[in-house]
Amino acid sequence: MRKFLGGVFLLPLFMTVNSVYAMDLSLNDAVDMIVNESQDLKKAQANVKKAEASLDAANANRWFKIEGTATYMNLVNVEEPTKSYEVSIPPELGGLLSQYLARPVQLPESLSIPDSMFMAGVSVTQPIYTFGKIGNAVKSVKAAVKMAEAGQEMTLREVRYSAADIYWTAKMTDEIVEISRQDLNAARAARKSLTSAGRANRSNLVKIESDIATKEINLSNAEFNRDTAHRMLKILAGIDMNEELNLTDEFPKTFPDLDAKELTSTPQWEVLNEQVQMYERSAKSKRDGALPTLAATASYNYIAMGDNIPNVFEDFNTQSAYWGLALQVPIFSGGVNMANATVDAMNAEAARQDLDKAKKMTTEEYTRAIDQYNHLRGNLKTLENARDLAAKAYSFSSERFASGQTSAVELAEVSAGLYQLDMALLNAKYNILMSAESVKKLGE
Repeated sequence: MRKFLGGVFLLPLFMTVNSVYAMDLSLNDAVDMIVNESQDLKKAQANVKKAEASLDAANANRWFKIEGTATYMNLVNVEEPTKSYEVSIPPELGGLLSQYLARPVQLPESLSIPDSMFMAGVSVTQPIYTFGKIGNAVKSVKAAVKMAEAGQEMTLREVRYSAADIYWTAKMTDEIVEISRQDLNAARAARKSLTSAGRANRSNLVKIESDIATKEINLSNAEFNRDTAHRMLKILAGIDMNEELNLTDEFPKTFPDLDAKELTSTPQWEVLNEQVQMYERSAKSKRDGALPTLAATASYNYIAMGDNIPNVFEDFNTQSAYWGLALQVPIFSGGVNMANATVDAMNAEAARQDLDKAKKMTTEEYTRAIDQYNHLRGNLKTLENARDLAAKAYSFSSERFASGQTSAVELAEVSAGLYQLDMALLNAKYNILMSAESVKKLGE
C-alpha cells in the first residue's frame, strides 16, 4: 500500500519536471529553424548556383580556345608486315637527273619509306565578332540568373509564410485544448453543484452527464489535434519528436494598422518577367546563328618520321606554324536556327501571358488580404464584447442552475454559445495574423 501511494505522489512531480524542461519556441525561432530545414529553399539556392555556372559557361565562349593534338601512326607493309617499305631506284634515274642538274647525282639502289610517324600540334582561336550570337546568349543566361534569384526569394517568402501558419495553427490548438478543458471543468462543476444540493433532478442529471461525455470527447479531439500540429511543427523545424514544446508567442489582444503600400512588384512577377527576357534573348541568339563568325587563329605543328620507333625523332622532322583571320560562314543548316528561335519566341509569349495573369491574380489576392485584415480587425472588438457577454450569461445561468432555478438544457445552450464565441474569437485572431502574413509575403 505504501508503494502504491508513493507512486501516486511521485506522478505529479514527474509531470511537473517534464513541463519544466519543455523547449521554449518563439515564432521567430520557429521560422528560422523551418527556413534552415526547408528542402524547397535548398533546391532554390542550388538553382541559383546552377544558373551562375551556366553564365560562366556562356561567358567562356568570349575567350580564346587552345586545342592540342598528338598522333602516332605506323605504316604496315602488307606483304611483309615486319619490314618497312623499300623502293628500288633504277640506275638510269641518276643519269636522267644529271642532265638537268649542274652536278652529277649518285642515287642509292633503294629508298626506305618511313613507317613510323609522330605528329603533334596546337591551335589557338579567338572570336573577334560573332554578330550577336555570344552576346545575346550571355544576356539570356543573365536573365536566367535573375530569374533563379527571384525564384529563391519567392520560395523564401512561401517558406516563411508556411512556417508562420504552422506555428499559429499549433498555438491555436493549444488554445482550443484550454478552451475545451475549461468547458469540461465548468460542466463537471455544474454536476457537482447539482448533486451537492441534495437529491438531483433526474432529467437535469442525465442532461449534464450527456454534456460532460460530449465535452470529454471534444477535449480528447482537441488534444489529438494539438499533438498532430506539434508533430508537424517539429518535423518542419528539425526538432526531436520526443521534445516537449512551449510556444511562447501569444495571440495579440490588439492589432495595429496595416502599413500596406501599393503593389508594384513581387518575386513571382520578377520570375516571369526575367523568363520573358531569357526566351527573347535566346531566340535572337539562335537567329544570329545563321550569321558568320570572325575569329583570329594561329597554329603550330611538329612532324617526325623514321623507319622504326627508336629513331623516329632522328631521321626526319619538320615544323610549321601560321596565324591569320578566319571567317566562318554557315551555308545550310536545314532551318534549325529559325525553328529553335521560333520555339523560344513562343515560350516568351507564353511567359508574357502568364505574367499578365499573375499580375491580375496577385493584385486581387493582395487587396483581398488587406481587406480581410481590416474587416476582421474592425469586428474584433464587437466579437470580444459578445464573448464577454456570453461569459456573464453563463455565470448567471450556472448560479441559477446551482440554486435550482433553471434546467440543464438552458445551461447547456448558454455553455455552447460561450464555447462557440471562444472559438470564433480565436479563429478571428488567427485569420487576422495570417492576413498580415499574406500581405507581407506578397508585397514586402
